[in-house]
Amino acid sequence: MKIHSHKFCVAPMMDYTDTHFRYFLRQLSSNIFLYTEMVSCDAIIFGNRDGLLKYHPGEHPVGLQIGGSSIEKMTEAAIIGEAFGYDEINLNIGCPSPRVQKGNFGACLMSDPNLVSEIILAIKKRVKIPVTVKCRLGIDDQDIEKELPIFMNSITGAGVDLVIVHARKAILSGITPKENRTIPELNYNAVYAIKEYISDKEIIINGGINSIGEIYEHLKYTDGVMLGRKIINDPIFALEVDEKLFSPNGNKNLKRIIENYSDYADRQTSIGTSRSQIIKPIMSLFNNRPNAKKWRRGLDQYRNSNYSALDYITELHANFIDGVEFKY
Repeated sequence: MKIHSHKFCVAPMMDYTDTHFRYFLRQLSSNIFLYTEMVSCDAIIFGNRDGLLKYHPGEHPVGLQIGGSSIEKMTEAAIIGEAFGYDEINLNIGCPSPRVQKGNFGACLMSDPNLVSEIILAIKKRVKIPVTVKCRLGIDDQDIEKELPIFMNSITGAGVDLVIVHARKAILSGITPKENRTIPELNYNAVYAIKEYISDKEIIINGGINSIGEIYEHLKYTDGVMLGRKIINDPIFALEVDEKLFSPNGNKNLKRIIENYSDYADRQTSIGTSRSQIIKPIMSLFNNRPNAKKWRRGLDQYRNSNYSALDYITELHANFIDGVEFKY
């Protein structure tokens, strides 16, 4: 069983980390570990598998994140995911959304470490790829110091291969999932402590990581970092991370990256993918940089044009950078 490097991961995010976004991120870095959006086990078993699970071979390594609380269904979904060629099965034990709570999975399962462990055990008996967990520090009024070690010891005892920890609790009532992105405060020390008492498992830290300096600091205490909205809002940051962590002498060419993605965009639109869907991963490419509005406005115009992406987007980029100092 091969466990790929998780030194730098991009979080599974609903409505964002679809196959097109993952393909684009892979152009930015060959070293990122990518994840799908969360897919419920019921959707995988009873839904349109090809539509839900399709991906480009160039995305590897990529993990499939599944959600559910039925041992049998989660196992069946994992088997299907392995058959599709995913490199890892990741269990969502951290989502606080009301819809997920209604299905009794996601962060709710942090209160039932025995069930999570039984799911891990069942899946590991049936698949050969790594089985990992993405969780929180706890939920609601749980005592982190008391209950988090119980949860971690239970899932590591079941053989979980790696644990990704979002460094804040999930609050399941009283605030919205959006508010839960900032409330309560992040507690990185609690994640560092997990690595101290579970030293034989890889621990990946997630939550509020926005700079190379922060990444370096976290890597002193954990095995890897997972970034989410920072990458959505500033995809070029992935280039910087890749260069600093993996390729100090690398020289990635953003022009070539955009050309590659534009060629991919044309192939996708030719088989029915909407232009709105295909440009979504690159809309924020130049956020907080000169002429960012010009870039987004240009992509909006492409959405309603008849031009090929290779012609239109590459020319848009050439005009965008003309006279603008740009690092890459």
